[in-house]
Amino acid sequence: MSITVVGSVAFDSVETPSGRYDRKLAGAATYFALAASFFTDVRVIAVVGEDFGPEEEAVFRGRNIDIRGIERAPGKSFFWEGAYLDNLNEAQTRNTELNVFASFEPKIPDAYRDSDFLFLANIDPVLQRRVREAMPGVKLVAGDTMNYWIKDHRAPLLEVLKGLDVLLINDTEARMLAGNNNLLQAARGVLKLGPQTLIIKHGEYGATAFFSRTSFTANSTSEAHTPFRAPALPLEEVVDPTGAGDSFAGGFFGYLASQSELTPAVFRRAMFYGSVLGSYACERFGTERLQQLSRKEIDDRFGLFRELTHLD
Repeated sequence: MSITVVGSVAFDSVETPSGRYDRKLAGAATYFALAASFFTDVRVIAVVGEDFGPEEEAVFRGRNIDIRGIERAPGKSFFWEGAYLDNLNEAQTRNTELNVFASFEPKIPDAYRDSDFLFLANIDPVLQRRVREAMPGVKLVAGDTMNYWIKDHRAPLLEVLKGLDVLLINDTEARMLAGNNNLLQAARGVLKLGPQTLIIKHGEYGATAFFSRTSFTANSTSEAHTPFRAPALPLEEVVDPTGAGDSFAGGFFGYLASQSELTPAVFRRAMFYGSVLGSYACERFGTERLQQLSRKEIDDRFGLFRELTHLD
């Protein structure tokens, strides 16, 4: 089944203990689309400037990702510069230039309107809601957000949450959104805001899924609604963690879209596939590793994750 993702296609400059790169293709929608494309068809809605050329297009076309929804606008693409010199789990922002992204108004191609799944990447919740309302026929909607929107744009964000089936955020964002420092209580508080499933990302420590009582089918067992923890793979070297969270989301949601039925077991496997794609994204700078990746490598690492968590 096809996924439409709306978000940023950007350029990043990043410095880590492993080195530095300047103005490489990045953005939440980019990482998400590359990761999800290993499982299903992906369509991208974004805006880019005149600096987005054939080389950047080739990254998407190399994975058969539909980019008819990427608008070209006069000016430069969204640009972010950051560093992970003190803590690989937390970026230090050095510079942000919104450029053409500042006036982004998502335009949905007619060819995208039959999409089965919709992912609302980290953008203004007003825009997220417009896209959600313009695509009422999708079967499953997931979304992401960040502390800026939670703190300063809470009202429109709460309206978005009412229309989400799945929300993916990190520990800090979950606590901020619920106003509770206890993570379990915070998760319960977020679920009361609308999403049926909450995925909390813990960086190098994996991710946890929390389910509301209305998740899945009416006759699901209580076990189906028990929180589930997926690990992160210990890596000898983390080269660049920039796209790990968005790659996790792409692997997770892409796997869901590839399945004929959404059961508790499918959600658990999707968590593992998300961790697999997130781990691969960290191994090289920018999107380089995702471009070189094969489905066999993904399935092999999935098997390794299963071995790591097998008790008996």
